[in-house]
Amino acid sequence: MTWFYNLLFLWIFIGLCTFLYLIFSKTIAPYGRHSNSNWGITIDNKWGWFWMELPALVLMPGIILFSPVEKNGIIILIIGLWILHYFYRTILFPMKLKTKGKKMPLVIVISAFVFNLFNGFFVGYEIGNISQLDFGINTLIGLIIFFVGMYINRTSDNKLISLRKENKEYQIPQGGMFKYISCPNHFGEIVEWIGFAIIVFNLGALSFTLWTAFNLIPRALNHHNWYINSFKEYPEKRKAVIPFIL
Repeated sequence: MTWFYNLLFLWIFIGLCTFLYLIFSKTIAPYGRHSNSNWGITIDNKWGWFWMELPALVLMPGIILFSPVEKNGIIILIIGLWILHYFYRTILFPMKLKTKGKKMPLVIVISAFVFNLFNGFFVGYEIGNISQLDFGINTLIGLIIFFVGMYINRTSDNKLISLRKENKEYQIPQGGMFKYISCPNHFGEIVEWIGFAIIVFNLGALSFTLWTAFNLIPRALNHHNWYINSFKEYPEKRKAVIPFIL
């Protein structure tokens, strides 16, 4: 499987380059609070989220289910965790958004669509065709970390959505992990996929975790700077995405 790991290492390298570019160029992806009309054709925000996340929801489980790997308990658990995250992100999260009439650039949707195609392929193919997986202490540790991250991610998402429901203008979120960081939803998702990588314990899962961090850390830094520039009373000690550190 040399070809597979060569491609996977290349994918990780591209992710690292993307991360460094986003950090040093200070490029801001134009959706959400950073949306603007300078990036071409736009589509409805909710449909954008659906199409961005759909490849991951479908591809990774599909590859594993049609692969030769035995569909034992650990495989069913891994697929279940993946679907638990991506069914929420693809179907439920867009339905919950209180952003009526908001648009996002089509180029962002296509970029995320391709991103999820590649990550879904690498994770699914390695699990289905290469890795020999079984339950172990890493499964328990990974599950705890995964669900802690999911809890942080979803409760933080709900807090942000509730603020938009109460007031059409952006506000300073308070409570929970917002006491320490501006983007606990992003922090929670990174933690979630660290847990997943510990459970799966292969390079494809690690690659996906790294790509998640490569995307979300620059995004969180942009959000943090936006809060600081938008609210004079923004808490000075609050970090961007990693409590007490970054």
